[in-house]
Amino acid sequence: MKEDPNSAVPAKNRRLAAIMFTDIVGFSRHMGSNEARMLRLLEVHNQIIQRTAAEHHGTVIKTVGDAFLVDFPSVVNAVQCAQQIQAQFWTHNAATESTEQIHVRIGIHLGDIVQKNGDVFGDGVNIASRLQGLAEPDTICISDVVYRDVAKKLDVAAVVSLGQPKLKNIDQRFPVYMLVSEHADGARQPLRTWGSQFIRRTSIVPWVAVALLLVVGAVIATWYLSPLRSGTQPSAPSIQTKPSALPLPDKPSIVVLPFDNMSKDPEHEYFSNGITEVLTADLSRIASLFVIARNTAFTYKGKAANVQDVGRELGVRYALEGSVQKTSEQVRIVAQLIDTTTGGHLWSERYDRPLKDIFALQDDIVQKIVTTLKLQLTLQEQGWVVHKTTDNLEAYDAFLRAFEYCYRCTQEENVKARQLFEKAVALDPRYAEAYAALGTTYLFESILQQGRQGPQTLQRALELAQKAIAIDDSVPRAHLLLGSVYLYLKQYEQAISSTERAITLDPNFADGYALGLAEIFTFVGRPAEAVGLIEKAMRLNPHAPHLYFFSLGRACRLLGRLEEAIAALKEALARNPNNRYAHFQLAGIYSELDREEEARAAAAEVLRLDPNFSLDAWKQNVPFKDPTITERWVAAAHKAGLK
Repeated sequence: MKEDPNSAVPAKNRRLAAIMFTDIVGFSRHMGSNEARMLRLLEVHNQIIQRTAAEHHGTVIKTVGDAFLVDFPSVVNAVQCAQQIQAQFWTHNAATESTEQIHVRIGIHLGDIVQKNGDVFGDGVNIASRLQGLAEPDTICISDVVYRDVAKKLDVAAVVSLGQPKLKNIDQRFPVYMLVSEHADGARQPLRTWGSQFIRRTSIVPWVAVALLLVVGAVIATWYLSPLRSGTQPSAPSIQTKPSALPLPDKPSIVVLPFDNMSKDPEHEYFSNGITEVLTADLSRIASLFVIARNTAFTYKGKAANVQDVGRELGVRYALEGSVQKTSEQVRIVAQLIDTTTGGHLWSERYDRPLKDIFALQDDIVQKIVTTLKLQLTLQEQGWVVHKTTDNLEAYDAFLRAFEYCYRCTQEENVKARQLFEKAVALDPRYAEAYAALGTTYLFESILQQGRQGPQTLQRALELAQKAIAIDDSVPRAHLLLGSVYLYLKQYEQAISSTERAITLDPNFADGYALGLAEIFTFVGRPAEAVGLIEKAMRLNPHAPHLYFFSLGRACRLLGRLEEAIAALKEALARNPNNRYAHFQLAGIYSELDREEEARAAAAEVLRLDPNFSLDAWKQNVPFKDPTITERWVAAAHKAGLK
């Protein structure tokens, strides 16, 4: 069915089509061993294929023995048809002995086809045929163009990335994915694919389950200390040599890798980290870009990572990397933009500027990226401008130093960060971002102390958020802080409104989705939406922090998906064993499951980490809109031994 390249093809005979190619696994071998039985099974097979294709508006173009070539009006129709076909064969096989079973492989591609002399040719046909050959029995293999379309519209169950395999007689390489059907009883066929990686699933349980399984696997333990990939747990998990590719987003995507500190003084590390932070934040606010979150990028700090591997692991097309050298009055920044699919440099530039020009320099880098990537809208059209956040370099320096402490998430480091943020606002009373960051230290303290220090701490956070917004309404973290404070004040509508404003200002704000809006939705009784937001945040922040998994576990608990909640909370503790609220949640869940020994062990961990823990204080501080949830969780925790 390969097209003759020397034949002239009228345009009217060429069109774009969604092509499905199917065949029976081991058809020739089975025909040789028992022809009569195979012909009988072939009739069953043909009826299922023809009927299901017709139900999904497919047209059978050609059959060759056991192989079907079917044309569909859209890839959604094609994938839905393929899923139903596999489901019907699974039902058939479950009711028959092994000799009577029919196992099918399916390939789907969207591409050109040519109709000529009653036959069909073209890349759409050739690639679909090659994809069918790559598929495992009972699975569906699709090209990246198909995946990008259906991932937004269908429940595609478990998805396995096969990387960019070489397809016979196909010059171009592209990402290929395998869809694995999950049946009503939860069964899934074993996979024999080696070196593949589960990358997405609409249900959250398998995502966490496979992560925990992979952590245990010694073969991949070293790699897996970095990101968690979404996916699902196969019956026979595949062994990995390195992580497989995440699919590229449907818009330009970029990660800002940690800039190297080239200064002779290692204490200037905070400054190079700060430049990385600021550039990430600036790019993140551009709606036509997909930007990986800062703390995922920083997992590569100090590592000799291949930029092409980084692109595959994070699912981004571009990487910005560079170095910073700072003196008391000068700064030198070397930056380069790399296409991760080829490893090629798109541009590289060295900036030597007075330190006072640091904001203009950052603006130059952002503008250069926008120009190079040929974004559809100019920054001005998107309402985005680079903000010169302060004229005071000493205040800016204190702000960058403070952020080094912020990300350590302990009470002691929180105090150090607060002192530096206070220094920043004292040096520049118009420094909006510093006020927002300072307010966050008060919110963190209030949550950490369960409100034991009184309402004044939360009130101080509210005042600082409002002050930051009064100075500059376009600072996303100020609105996130305000939304979080409103949540704990149980002013739910204001909380949602403020947090949505933060996300509008920064469409790539992973924390805004997972720790902002998802938190609020969890407490107001919309946990299913919270799970979706956390999934989105985890795509923006693939090396997700422990708080994302804690939030996920809490939302799953509200949904009654307790085993999923346990898996998520254990993952949170694997990333931060001192998260006492994760232990608290586990204590309650184990109690609800009557797993008394585990419940008491989790409760003991809560008290070990916080000997002053009080259920009364927790009850007063937790902002559930529905008080019956609070009462139920208090009862479960009390049963586990907490008071």
